[in-house]
Amino acid sequence: MIVLYHHGSSTCAAKTRFAIDEKGLPWESRYVDILRGEQFKPEFLAINPKGVVPVLVHDGAVIRESTVICEYLEEVFPERPIYPRTPPERARVRYWTKAVDEELHPACSALTYVVSHRHTILRNGAGSFEQFLAEGSAEGRAARTLKWQWIQEGLAAPGAADKIRLYDGYLQTMENTLSESPWLGGSEFSMADIALAPYVNRLSALSMHGMWAQGRLPRVEEWFARIRCRPAFTSALVEWVPQELSEEMRENGAKSWPAIRELLRPEI
Repeated sequence: MIVLYHHGSSTCAAKTRFAIDEKGLPWESRYVDILRGEQFKPEFLAINPKGVVPVLVHDGAVIRESTVICEYLEEVFPERPIYPRTPPERARVRYWTKAVDEELHPACSALTYVVSHRHTILRNGAGSFEQFLAEGSAEGRAARTLKWQWIQEGLAAPGAADKIRLYDGYLQTMENTLSESPWLGGSEFSMADIALAPYVNRLSALSMHGMWAQGRLPRVEEWFARIRCRPAFTSALVEWVPQELSEEMRENGAKSWPAIRELLRPEI
């Protein structure tokens, strides 16, 4: 049995759920509310000292890191593959998954916090800076300090604007890639599309469709429409997000969109 520790707003968890559901694998949920700090409880830190989701447990093996989890699933359950057949094609997919892990995910984290999550955390009570550091000590002081700035300062936080421009740059790269093939990894849907889908969907959830809509990035818009038509999209990326959180993200994003649009001028 596959057991997945995850949260509805985590893009990494969404990526893992998307891969599991595309492969048609049954799994058991262990929901960790990261906005209430449940990832820092001793019982969760025992399986992931980093205090982040997702974590997969399968036949006693504990697998961490979302991309590693997806690769593990592909090796253990080769039916209904999500990676291409040939090594060059798989390498092309891995360029995308590497880029997501190293650059796009940190940019998405910054965007989500400064636009929306900061309001949820402040409402729940962030406490003092020292309390915030202590609660998430597993993340390290530098990471917690950065998140504290995102929470307290929003879009004015150091580096936040640069992360948003980087995010937009990846949309432009997707547009260029999709001019050559219908999917990011080539002619067939693959792990490359699974990896990017939660990050485009996050923009959609934050009312930021303007980053590709109205003819700005038509191939990205068409790609995302095809992604949303896949049955696993709803089960993996939509149904696990609590309604209250979904509404809050949409409303907070709509309020922030004019400032985001201004950051991206003259492109938008």
